[in-house]
Amino acid sequence: MSFNEWREEKLEDVIEFNPSETIKKGKVVKKIGMDKLMPFQRKIEGFVVTKYTSGTKFRNGDTLLARITPCLENGKTAQVSILEEGEVGFGSTEFIVLREKPGISDRNFIYYLSISPKLRDIAIKSMTGTSGRQRAQVDVIKNSIIKLPPIEEQRQIANILSSLDEKIEINNEINKKLEEMAQAIFKHWFVDFEFPNENGEPYKSSGGEMVESELGMIPKGWKVTKIGDVTKIVRGASPRPIQSYISNTGMPWVKISDASESNTKYIYKTKEFIKNEGISKSREVLPGTLILSNSATPGIPKFMLIKACVHDGWLIFNDYKDISKEYLYYCLIREREGILSLSNGSVFRNLKTDILKNYKIIIPDNKVLNKIQNYFFTTNKEIEKRTIENEVLINIRDTLLPKLMSGEIRVPVEEEK
Repeated sequence: MSFNEWREEKLEDVIEFNPSETIKKGKVVKKIGMDKLMPFQRKIEGFVVTKYTSGTKFRNGDTLLARITPCLENGKTAQVSILEEGEVGFGSTEFIVLREKPGISDRNFIYYLSISPKLRDIAIKSMTGTSGRQRAQVDVIKNSIIKLPPIEEQRQIANILSSLDEKIEINNEINKKLEEMAQAIFKHWFVDFEFPNENGEPYKSSGGEMVESELGMIPKGWKVTKIGDVTKIVRGASPRPIQSYISNTGMPWVKISDASESNTKYIYKTKEFIKNEGISKSREVLPGTLILSNSATPGIPKFMLIKACVHDGWLIFNDYKDISKEYLYYCLIREREGILSLSNGSVFRNLKTDILKNYKIIIPDNKVLNKIQNYFFTTNKEIEKRTIENEVLINIRDTLLPKLMSGEIRVPVEEEK
């Protein structure tokens, strides 16, 4: 084994920036929007198929780096893997596309370089423009100098970090499938009313008795009630002025962005914290609590995995009667559009507590609810387990990343014979 020397290189000499590609105007191709990138997540969360008009163009293996605030600061970066061999896709004009130079740089190493403090600091410091619309300057990034390992060592570094990301992606995929199955079963039982009867047959299609209700036909013995009659709903609270209470340490402070950037049903970490003196001016929630966003992006239900403070952009549920929090969670997902149609606000919709309290839902009888409850509980525990495991893996990756990229930790490479 030997360690080859790293060398100083200008980034434009080792990375191809915004490589030239051609897509005919009007051609129907895959498009990746900024919303499909999750912070510090390699995998892209889907795409749309649409006619090409304009935008950055890329191929599989290219890295997409958000250049606009706050997406850059939030870590929106991904590696393209949703295209076919030879296919060209396009996306937001706010992407910087990074591509390897054959024999000089490795595409996977470039992705990890792009999420490392080394390149991120360069990009963030290069930002110019008016407040709220600042963009990283490509020329500044291209002309920056970094220390680059030989390509074989680049590949070894990328392999170590990729092994962690691959496990994270597998866990995310399992969680996604488990959640899709749970939502499908909820629909089958509580929307289609095909829960198993005493003989194990689907209730409605086997002739189960249905009765009239204000929400349509429902199984006999079920009822319609207001959400506020089966659970206690309170609004979160924010100390004012909020910036006086925000800190780098203290009690986790749950913002709407913590939910929109989470790819599971759980909130297990926050970007910001609230000082101890601000806790009494907010609302504390315990692990397991169900909360619902009521502003900015309203109607997102999440379970807490941590003890935290919740600001006034959230509604908090406690003290359930005749339903479980798992049942209410799936109700809120199913009824989101109906609930949001009652919200107010022209630019930013707001979901008032009274609107939710008075919103009517179907309540099954206890026998049916108890049958499904163990399944919901077990499924959630499986998702929770993988969510926690991913957080451990992310912490390991993020600890190793700057050390590997700076050469503080060196990777042995076999000598060529």
